[in-house]
Amino acid sequence: MKGKVAKKTKIRLSILGTLSLLVIVYFFITLSLHLYKIYELHCEKKYLEEKYVLLQKEADDLQLEINKLNNPEYLARYAREKFSYSKNGEYIIKMNENKEQYETVNSKLNTNYVVISLCGVIVLIFMYIVIKSQKKET
Repeated sequence: MKGKVAKKTKIRLSILGTLSLLVIVYFFITLSLHLYKIYELHCEKKYLEEKYVLLQKEADDLQLEINKLNNPEYLARYAREKFSYSKNGEYIIKMNENKEQYETVNSKLNTNYVVISLCGVIVLIFMYIVIKSQKKET
């Protein structure tokens, strides 16, 4: 009788076991969803804090610009630079200083030189192999 378990007990254990397993699975799914939501909110908080700092810096810069524009001398210089206004007897000469554009073009040229050089080296190696194989055949 030691090894025998009643049929009712087996049914009761299987029902309670299944029920408790479902409760445990539900608990872990709910827990993981809440942890994921907390992680998302943490990332959003971090992003918003960084954005807040940038917006505060931009607001400070704009306030500084407003204070500068209240100065008539700065306002006159700003208008001359931005809108090409000039005083009587002044000539405006515009000079394009596109350093970024120059550097971009220069880096593209350097990249092209590297690619062309590598292609040349590959062609030379291929020609060397072909010549060597022809010499061995003769």
